[in-house]
Amino acid sequence: MDHATARNFVINQGTALLTQKNPDALLMLLKQGKPPIPGQMTSLLLALKVLFDALKDTPSFDRQLACALHLLAFESRQLFVYGQMTGIDWPPLLDEDLNRLGLAVKSIFTGVWLSLV
Repeated sequence: MDHATARNFVINQGTALLTQKNPDALLMLLKQGKPPIPGQMTSLLLALKVLFDALKDTPSFDRQLACALHLLAFESRQLFVYGQMTGIDWPPLLDEDLNRLGLAVKSIFTGVWLSLV
């Protein structure tokens, strides 16, 4: 995955609640109480790693990407917790995957890769 593809994928996944363009985006699925599509979290984590590698020495990046990163980290956790409170039986590894997602986003903002294990 190259930088441009990773950026577009992250923006598409992260801004789906705002744009309502992609019903299969992670945040849209979580909002509907549905788990991610198989492979979706893996693809998202890979895209975040590609973005980290491309941006780690960059002093700033654009607002659209920053917004998507924030929404992915914040909204995914909020939707997961809300789903738990309303009785949704999430897949067992989703909580860990969301932790990894949050760490990957934090890594991009700090410029230091944090272990996702």
